[in-house]
Amino acid sequence: MKLYIRNMVCSRCKMAVKSELEKVGLIPEQVELGEVTLNAIPEREQLEQLRKGLNSLGFELIDDQKSKLIEKIKTQIIELVHYTPTPQPLKLSAIISDKLHHDYTYLSNLFSSVEGQTIEKYHITQKIERVKELLVYNELTLSEIAYQTGYSSVAYLSNQFKQVTGLTTSAFKALKGIKRTNLENL
Repeated sequence: MKLYIRNMVCSRCKMAVKSELEKVGLIPEQVELGEVTLNAIPEREQLEQLRKGLNSLGFELIDDQKSKLIEKIKTQIIELVHYTPTPQPLKLSAIISDKLHHDYTYLSNLFSSVEGQTIEKYHITQKIERVKELLVYNELTLSEIAYQTGYSSVAYLSNQFKQVTGLTTSAFKALKGIKRTNLENL
């Protein structure tokens, strides 16, 4: 049985969810971003306890199919942007459509109607957060960051960064109070 969980965006989230599952007596077969696979079907009381425990940590157990699909879209984008070491040669639409086994137009319309933004806008927001993270680490050149995040040029990265944040990349790096957004808040 699969459970879908909103706001599960990092390794620490996976550990927290696993801990909550174990607290209610559920042993997960697999815990991935946004998704848990169980060997057994949980009892209603276990699900209710799990729901409360997850909510207290800022997570949400997802029940309806459309919400599950939207969460899968977000998870795919987060994995693609934050956890894939090199940029993918395929278009975002092809990757998402292929991974989720749905027509991209359907996924795009569903995502936009529920989230109030396009999949592409969400993808750009995630990419800019990744760029911010890499800028803060200060280990890569802007050219290396552009390559790693899938931008075709430093100029394109710089323009999009300024458009989204209102700052140049160098102005962002110069900030003392770092203005990054937690992934679960995007």
